[in-house]
Amino acid sequence: MTQSSYPSVHAVTGATGAQGGATARALLTLGHHVRALTRDPESIAAKELAELGADVVRADFDDPGSLDAALAGADGLFAMSTPFGTDLDTEVRQSVTLLDRAKAAGVGHIVYTSATNADRATGIPHFDTKYRVERHLRDLGHDWTVIGPAAFLDNWTSGWSMEGLRNGVFALPMPADRLLAVITAADIGAFAALALDRRAEFAGRRVDIASDERTPAEIGAAIAAASGWELVYEEVPLDVTRRYSTDLAAMFGYFTETGMDVDVAALRRDHPQVGWHSVEDWAAGVDWEG
Repeated sequence: MTQSSYPSVHAVTGATGAQGGATARALLTLGHHVRALTRDPESIAAKELAELGADVVRADFDDPGSLDAALAGADGLFAMSTPFGTDLDTEVRQSVTLLDRAKAAGVGHIVYTSATNADRATGIPHFDTKYRVERHLRDLGHDWTVIGPAAFLDNWTSGWSMEGLRNGVFALPMPADRLLAVITAADIGAFAALALDRRAEFAGRRVDIASDERTPAEIGAAIAAASGWELVYEEVPLDVTRRYSTDLAAMFGYFTETGMDVDVAALRRDHPQVGWHSVEDWAAGVDWEG
């Protein structure tokens, strides 16, 4: 990306997480002023952003006053939320509060991160609730952009996914040969920053985004090559996944039966400045021994 000729102030929610952190960094690279919103300004991630030049401010979705202070004078907002750690209704309520406070603060352009195909009645609970938030955003009367990221490659670098990989197993609740649209947090952040930087170009658009489209077998092979680990692929039965989470079971059922519809070639052609990562690019950049 080239540096913007018109530096603006952009507020970024989830700034100490993967998507928000990547967006904050991309905006800083473009020369914008970043206001990083976080519940804990003293966290390590918050301090790292401050060292990069972001203005780290405390904000809590359940504290409208803190949102008002954090959003005052902002030209744009990267808006994100998650049901994980709370619940679906809480995510919708918090998202609506954030968007309403952004409107009241006079934020001119809001970029909301949703999910690929969330506007297509997927039946996936956390996709359907994100679409409820999308509809609320469109009704606000402000410039808006919705980006719908595909499956997160970065999810395989932590938690039970990483534990499985360290034990020689790459497991997903879908067939090894079914194509899966995937994306890195870095590419989500780069695209979100591009949308905020080029408000006139992206206002009023909903764009599903993915960095690559590969089968689980190919993803596993890329991880094995980059990590040096011998991996076998294991297809987890949906019934087993459903016992853990009906939401995740519905998502992988959709991925298997319908599949995500993202034009990866067009995204790479039309927005090369994002620097889209292939699965191999991403795997090569991960510190698998860290």
